[in-house]
Amino acid sequence: MATALSKKSTGQVARYADMFSAMGTEPRLRIVQLLLSAHPDGLVAGEIQSELDIPNSTLSHHLEKLKNEELVNVRRESTFLRYTANTEVLQELLQFLYAECCTRNTAVKSKNIVQICKEKKL
Repeated sequence: MATALSKKSTGQVARYADMFSAMGTEPRLRIVQLLLSAHPDGLVAGEIQSELDIPNSTLSHHLEKLKNEELVNVRRESTFLRYTANTEVLQELLQFLYAECCTRNTAVKSKNIVQICKEKKL
């Protein structure tokens, strides 16, 4: 039982590491941030390109990497591709971090995270 649980945890940690790696470049992090600010409607690729001033071929590469790690969703609208942040997967990723730092361990007090989020909204 413990072996199956540790294998599952190892697989989950590897998956989260891949997600963090995908967001580990400035352009990709900016894309995720932009898509979160446009939630729930998202943006078409041209709007992302225009907003972030990223060349089309480079943007396509970044979006593909984020899509492969399930951090963004894409749907076709006529001749356009609309991208949205995959908030379910991002929430799962944040819960993973939160569980380690604020629940099992008190490295970061949960009230401090909530306070930071409230301050950012102002």
